[in-house]
Amino acid sequence: MLSEPMTLYKLMNLYMLKKVNFPLTNAQLTDFFLQHEYASYFTLQQALGELKDSGLIRAESTHSTTRYEITKEGEETLNFFENNISPAIIEDMDTYLKENRLRLRNEVSLVSDYYKSTSQDYIVHCEVREGRSPLIELNLSVPDRDQAAAMSARWEQKSKEIYSFIMKSLMSEEEA
Repeated sequence: MLSEPMTLYKLMNLYMLKKVNFPLTNAQLTDFFLQHEYASYFTLQQALGELKDSGLIRAESTHSTTRYEITKEGEETLNFFENNISPAIIEDMDTYLKENRLRLRNEVSLVSDYYKSTSQDYIVHCEVREGRSPLIELNLSVPDRDQAAAMSARWEQKSKEIYSFIMKSLMSEEEA
């Protein structure tokens, strides 16, 4: 077992990110660490920040969330030090990932964000992802921030309906 708790927390994050084929959000990682009482929220944020700063993980942030992925360097580091994580902790992480895999994957499959464009309007960017690959990407230009925020927030509840409509429309041989 490691004598330095922060090193253990970093290895645990690397382990969890390597075990899934999709990014994990800050909320998802936090849920595991707090649920199992391994680390406080602030300690976890410090560990994630240090992993990111050292290039062992990559972070993608939007207005509402941050998603983390392990880098090649992170995988190499984990391969070298993985034996320093106790079997009991590995069992906890494996069980959590197994029991929550579908929920975790579904939570990160929908991405929505907005930003101000060079023409001073706002672009709403929406995606549905399968793993790391986008199934659909949609960019819409709207005149103001409130509209952009509202559309971005509604993407989660409307994405299936919109995706289905687009697929049916594009696959249909009927003339419009």
